[in-house]
Amino acid sequence: MMEEKVSLLVIYTGGTIGMTKDPVSHALVPFNFDNIYEMMPVLKSFDFRIDFHSLETLIDSSNMKPSFWISLTHIIETNYELYDGFVVLHGSDTMAYTASALSFMLENLNKPVIFTGSQLPMGVIRTDGRENFLTSLEIAAAKDENMPLVPEVAIYFENHLMRGNRTTKFNAERFNAFVSGNYPLLADVGVHIRYNKNNIIKPNFKKLKVHINLDFNVTILKLFPGISENVVKSTLAIPGLKALILETFGSGNAPTDEWFIHCLENAINRGLIIYNVTQCKSGSVELGKYETSVDLGRIGVIGGFDITTESALAKLMYLIGEGYSKDRIIELLQTSIRGEMTVEE
Repeated sequence: MMEEKVSLLVIYTGGTIGMTKDPVSHALVPFNFDNIYEMMPVLKSFDFRIDFHSLETLIDSSNMKPSFWISLTHIIETNYELYDGFVVLHGSDTMAYTASALSFMLENLNKPVIFTGSQLPMGVIRTDGRENFLTSLEIAAAKDENMPLVPEVAIYFENHLMRGNRTTKFNAERFNAFVSGNYPLLADVGVHIRYNKNNIIKPNFKKLKVHINLDFNVTILKLFPGISENVVKSTLAIPGLKALILETFGSGNAPTDEWFIHCLENAINRGLIIYNVTQCKSGSVELGKYETSVDLGRIGVIGGFDITTESALAKLMYLIGEGYSKDRIIELLQTSIRGEMTVEE
């Protein structure tokens, strides 16, 4: 009995990778994926089926909104049983935010959702988009003993496959645009694709459960030398605010000024959740390691270990949207629920 061919759905959302040069105006215009096999005949060499879904309204990733994450989640949910894997073509600027969000919104994901994009448009001769796209297809289709090799939300860019909720865009010019500072690669791509199977989430064979009730009443406050009381107070006084991501120095350190600690403590006593995330691309928050973070732990600021800001934002929107109690949210913020952080005992 012949095995059925692997089938993939490519979802084009917009972004640099899907742009090509108009032969008349020479301006960059969205690529028509109806003609993909003419533009990239090499796709016919793949021994699997590839279907394409372009969003009706393509957007630059700088215009990304949580409502878009919900639309993207719906597309994957609707097609989940019809395909073996998904490749999402997305602008690189906010890709880490979208990949993080989908990792929380798609509970019990047992199929690959591989995000990729490019620094140069597909229609440019030196584009990195072609290799990123072809390798992402190969990764999304990869199986081991008839099981997907990468059953999680991941980002593939310039020879590196990374867990989606562990990534940050750190370079606007080079092809290696993303870094996973606190988690090893899922795969390293050269002549061969070398999968680091011990780093990849194992399938749990449970039914996909989709979460779309996000709460957007979350904001970010990045600390800097000389931050004023007015800036801190104004941020904490945002109407309807439920959670604040506090981007701190080093291993979770912040000013020890009395007014600063007092402002945070008052906000926490009013019910605000304050989540401490380091500004560093690599490293972990360790409340109490230095004197400059002792007070934060004392007043109830929650340490985020090595979670990225992108992932912290998505996780808070998800947890608050699910309607959990504050105590439960605090517990889950210190628990790795989608492989998004390394919790130190």
